[in-house]
Amino acid sequence: MTTNRQPESLSSLLGGRGGAVDATVPPVAFGVGWLLAGHSIGVGAVAALVVSVLIGGWRLRQGAKPRAVLVGALAVCVSALIALYTGRASDFFLIQIVTNAASALGWVVSIVVRWPFLGLIVGAVLGQKTRWRRDPALLRAYSRASWVWVGQYLLRLAVFVPLYAADQVVALTTARVVLTWPLVAACLAVSWWVLRRSLPADHPGLRLEKSTQP
Repeated sequence: MTTNRQPESLSSLLGGRGGAVDATVPPVAFGVGWLLAGHSIGVGAVAALVVSVLIGGWRLRQGAKPRAVLVGALAVCVSALIALYTGRASDFFLIQIVTNAASALGWVVSIVVRWPFLGLIVGAVLGQKTRWRRDPALLRAYSRASWVWVGQYLLRLAVFVPLYAADQVVALTTARVVLTWPLVAACLAVSWWVLRRSLPADHPGLRLEKSTQP
């Protein structure tokens, strides 16, 4: 059995395209409904909720976990309620701003304390738990690659916050599309490149050697 087997890429290992696309459609429905209905937050909220329910039902039929579907629908519901409560359409995107800020902070802390989130995620997917931390080279590589993910969240904040402050609903909707799946795809590709560049040429790769196991 070979010991240097590696996944083709982080994209193939982690996936995420479906989830990223699903997260984009309800905000687009909100923006389109709001615009076509003469800036009606109620119509935009209903459009986002209906689309979210339809997507959730479709994902459940495809075998998605009910918990993941429920979390996605709940996020859309909370966003809609916030916008309806404040009467400000751009507040529909407030949850996105807050979660990106929290994510950026969380990833930075994980790197500083030497428990990089990327390692935790990939380790869980590969069934390694935290064994990857016993490999200094892999720990260093995961830490470096995790900075790419920090950059992803900071880039979104750099775009979203000024648009939110200016109450630019259409621009926020457009930015949500551009900075969701396309940005996630770029982040996966770049962080995979950083991972590979950070590991020594003779390193066995992400799946580890038997010697790292208990």
